Amino acid sequence: MPTTDKPVTHTARKAAVTTITINRPEARNALNVAVLTGMADAMEAAEADGETHVIVLTGGADTFSAGADIDMLSGQTAASYVTSPNRFGFERIRDSRLPVIAAVSGFCLGGGCEIALAADIVIASDTAVFGQPEINLGIIPGAGGTQLWGERAGRGLQAEAAMRGRFVDAYAARRSGLVDRVVPKEALLSASATEAEHLARKAPLALRAVKSAMRARWRMSAVAALDHEVALMANLLASSDAGEGINAFLEKRQPDFTGN
Repeated sequence: MPTTDKPVTHTARKAAVTTITINRPEARNALNVAVLTGMADAMEAAEADGETHVIVLTGGADTFSAGADIDMLSGQTAASYVTSPNRFGFERIRDSRLPVIAAVSGFCLGGGCEIALAADIVIASDTAVFGQPEINLGIIPGAGGTQLWGERAGRGLQAEAAMRGRFVDAYAARRSGLVDRVVPKEALLSASATEAEHLARKAPLALRAVKSAMRARWRMSAVAALDHEVALMANLLASSDAGEGINAFLEKRQPDFTGN
């Protein structure tokens, strides 16, 4: 991999929102091990800093990511892929415990699409294009691309994306439920920041619990996921934030959540 002094990801925190930006514009933000590791490390640092409540992932106003750097796949074997740093990079990004908003503009393909669709909320610019072109290389998506489309938009669009390599523009993505909002390109970053700030005002413990409950269906049966939700709710009732939220409602004022 060529050496460079330019960071391939950029991280900035404003109040309780951390924004992580893929920073390889010369390669249309193609994903390599350095990008994936940088994103994963930044997300884990945000979880640990005690100040971040919400993460925004973006590639900026022009391109989210054109997909995996082809050099990252070249030479991989069946054995090496299963244990490869890029495979674990995707998993670390997907497993963040904090709420994640993907702010998507331009190409959002392959591994980039898998990262975006694994976010909790996807806001797309009117230039966004989503797709899983792996089938055209004789391979399949390897980081959720055969699952995430179906979860958001149904099995029909999932099959078209993974089997035909169909691309979907921002408005078709919104109509199908693949993304949550479409905004003009010039408004993407501000709209995503506003949404993140809105979420960040919610009770931090409850935000994490909601995400844990929603993601439980990925690893548990429906019955077990419902039991997990009950357990999370029971734990939250013992928190200071729950008492504050209830008192604020009764007193007709805004709550002051502290994350305790």
